[in-house]
Amino acid sequence: MTKLAQWLWALALLGSAWAALTMGALGLELPSSCREVLWPLPAYLLVSAGCYALGTVGYRVATFHDCEDAARELQSQIEEARADLARRGMRF
Repeated sequence: MTKLAQWLWALALLGSAWAALTMGALGLELPSSCREVLWPLPAYLLVSAGCYALGTVGYRVATFHDCEDAARELQSQIEEARADLARRGMRF
């Protein structure tokens, strides 16, 4: 099972549980304070997931490692290519 299928199954399970609780399909009589929290729960979860994603991206950018050896090698390859093209008559 792929990761996408796992996420979709979890989303379907949580969504059906939320719908059953909010629509009263289970026959449970929830207190009004629970219903007030239950209705906007998907929006809260969406905002929480967005904050988590933003924090993860920010952390990965902040701890990104530079590859100085690879940068020097690429720069030397660029210089070789420019010299080869200049030898063939191209101007920069």
